[in-house]
Amino acid sequence: MITQLSHLDEKTQGEVLKLISAAADHDGIPPVSEHVLLHLRHGGDKADTHLIATNNDQILGYAHLDLTDEVEGPSAELVIHPAHRKQGIGQELLKALQAASNNNLRLWSHGDLPGAKNIAEKSGFKRVRTVIQMRRSLNDPIPELSKEVTIRNFLPDIDNDEWIALNNKAFVNHPDQSNWSSRDLEIRIKENWFDPQGFLIAEENQKMTGFCWTKIHGGHSHKHSHHEEEHDHDPIGEIYIMGVDPAHSGKGIGKAVTIAGLRHMRSQGIFSAMLYVDADNSAAIKLYQSLDFTEWGRDVLYRYTISQ
Repeated sequence: MITQLSHLDEKTQGEVLKLISAAADHDGIPPVSEHVLLHLRHGGDKADTHLIATNNDQILGYAHLDLTDEVEGPSAELVIHPAHRKQGIGQELLKALQAASNNNLRLWSHGDLPGAKNIAEKSGFKRVRTVIQMRRSLNDPIPELSKEVTIRNFLPDIDNDEWIALNNKAFVNHPDQSNWSSRDLEIRIKENWFDPQGFLIAEENQKMTGFCWTKIHGGHSHKHSHHEEEHDHDPIGEIYIMGVDPAHSGKGIGKAVTIAGLRHMRSQGIFSAMLYVDADNSAAIKLYQSLDFTEWGRDVLYRYTISQ
């Protein structure tokens, strides 16, 4: 049975989070984006639409539908419990998503997994965007910090407005990173992984010119349910967001702040770093390759429209 909800109660929210954790442990990659996960963990958003696949009150699948993008159209992410795959649940959820979005839908597949690809292609979706995950070892040499670029730490509350303006300028046409609001920043600052020491700001004449925001995944004990013992994930650092003011491009700011981010993560005892970059962003890929990042995996965006 598929149920569509505009809000999840606490019990359902907890069960959905456990489902997501089970899928992540099985597949080795989170099945939904950080944006969706943050919404779930912080009580959801008034614009969220949730679709739940159940059998005998057990949640077997979940889909998140975002209808707020009037330009690109609705987008969705879905996950099926590893123990209940290949039973047609994914197809049922996808049909419900298409109905809820008037057959104009974008669908994310994290990790470009074969199962997700099969469901998407059988349902008439076409691949339209690919995001590359890149990684590098932090045990390998990292270049020295630039003496030409002034870099400092982010100052919460003091820097918020200036950083949001810079971020939105740097990513003006980006489908995920543009048009951030104060709330977008504030909910991340409240996350337990947030560390202002790992949020590096480049500036010139006391004005922000670029930034590298790092994030450390894992490295802390936690459990996915009350019935499990606590366990550790091997920590990995992420170049979470790196941006440069377009007015200051060509000055080596992006490389300088990225190096600062890598050196910070290594100083925290992290031995591996990752990042995400659009497959068609050749300039950014070239930069990261110059810093010894190599491709690790891919996320794919599919699109379906009724005109196909």
